[in-house]
Amino acid sequence: MILLLSLTLPIILIIFYLLHKTKQPRAITTLPPGPPQLPLIGNLHQLGMVADPHIYFHQLSKKYGPIIHMKLGSIPLLVVSSAKLAKQVLKIQDLAFCSRPNLLGQQKLSYNSCDVAFTPYNEQWREMKKTTRIHLLSNKRVQSYRPIREQEIAHMITTISTYSSLGQELNLSEVAMAASIHMVCGIVFGKRYEEGWPEVKRFLQILEEYEVLANSFFVSDYLPMFGLVDKISGRVKRADVMCKGMDEFYQELIDEHLDSRRMKKKMEEVEDMLDVLINLKNDESSSSGITWEIIKALLMDMILASAGIIPSATIWTMTALIKAPKVMEKLQHDIRSVVGKKGKVDEDDLPKLPYLKAVINESLRLYPPGPLLLPRETMDATILDGYEIGPKTMVFVNAYAVGRDPEYWENPDEFIPERFLNSNINSKGQDFGLIPFGSGRRICPGMSIGYLTTELMVANLVYSFDWELPKGILAQDLDTNPIGGLVVHKKNALILVPKFYGV
Repeated sequence: MILLLSLTLPIILIIFYLLHKTKQPRAITTLPPGPPQLPLIGNLHQLGMVADPHIYFHQLSKKYGPIIHMKLGSIPLLVVSSAKLAKQVLKIQDLAFCSRPNLLGQQKLSYNSCDVAFTPYNEQWREMKKTTRIHLLSNKRVQSYRPIREQEIAHMITTISTYSSLGQELNLSEVAMAASIHMVCGIVFGKRYEEGWPEVKRFLQILEEYEVLANSFFVSDYLPMFGLVDKISGRVKRADVMCKGMDEFYQELIDEHLDSRRMKKKMEEVEDMLDVLINLKNDESSSSGITWEIIKALLMDMILASAGIIPSATIWTMTALIKAPKVMEKLQHDIRSVVGKKGKVDEDDLPKLPYLKAVINESLRLYPPGPLLLPRETMDATILDGYEIGPKTMVFVNAYAVGRDPEYWENPDEFIPERFLNSNINSKGQDFGLIPFGSGRRICPGMSIGYLTTELMVANLVYSFDWELPKGILAQDLDTNPIGGLVVHKKNALILVPKFYGV
């Protein structure tokens, strides 16, 4: 109620003033087109009623074009929805568009800009990106985590086999999320939580709080003059409570790793990411400048990206396959003829499976896990498509709309993996009609491990089982409704009946 009054009264006064003001000639603008704005709040009222912003922006682009200007309170917003303009923002003018907006929830998550994902473009961010690329996500390091990936996927297949033997329906969304969590825990901090343990529930709660904070609306972000509302309403206090719980979680993990007996044991094992970061902090010869806050912020990045993107991409791919049974049949035939009677798909098999890559690329085109990528912010004034874009403009590149750009893709709304066969187009950020991981300086540093893990999960699910829908449900009736914020999941869980494929 306080928020409503704080916003409504100034709006009424401004509208009253404008209605009685002598009309002046309309100023010539060089801004891109966009929907009408209200005084003071701009388009906040419209976005506040939208459940799926990426779909809403896509619909707006059909009316206003591939570049749209809006206002979120005092913040100018630019939305780009074509491959041509995405290339301008992410590559040609990358430096002008590569910073991040200073949003309260994301700053709290990142320990006031100590991470890679949410930190504005500056020297510290460049150092953190370098640390992440070289020490956490290098090709050698990613390969060192192979046993963990294969172990957890084998465990997932065993779990599904139980349902198959009983002929029971399976919540594949839950199973994929559980497998992803186990992989993240093993890779990032060297632990495995058993299903049903309190630690698993705590981990899931932290994931939920990540999403809540990263997507929270704080009045002070968009209407600084009414920033007191955030404190009076208790939103800041709730955010601080969430962050305190996350900080305690990180600190417990750090304390375990600092335990001398654990460190001695770790010498005989593959280093997890937290081990690597602690060693960097203790290395006096390192120039990384690692602090405990930076370590915690980087843990947040790794957990949020891995535990969100991998299960999302896997379930969207399986949903697309169930809705296209001929594609599923072709993919199963390809995988089973290559792998034979080995009983599982391992990482050595993946380069031999071009149709698998085509299927996943097509799924990422239609259902990118992060459909708006992360918001960017312009550092200087620039020109885009003939329009003047000022500094401190928030920018969304709508990967969902770009993947459906009719000027780039033929039959853009259809699931046709064959379009990627005998094609050099891939999702690594150099083909701007397919940018599920972004591109340029702010490309997702975990792209390679995310894509690899999704490939491995989908390959084993398709190889090991034939999949059926529950009785009474037809493939064309299977929904593709999204839910989420930074990472978008299938709104309704994917419920299937697995039939074990004997080899």
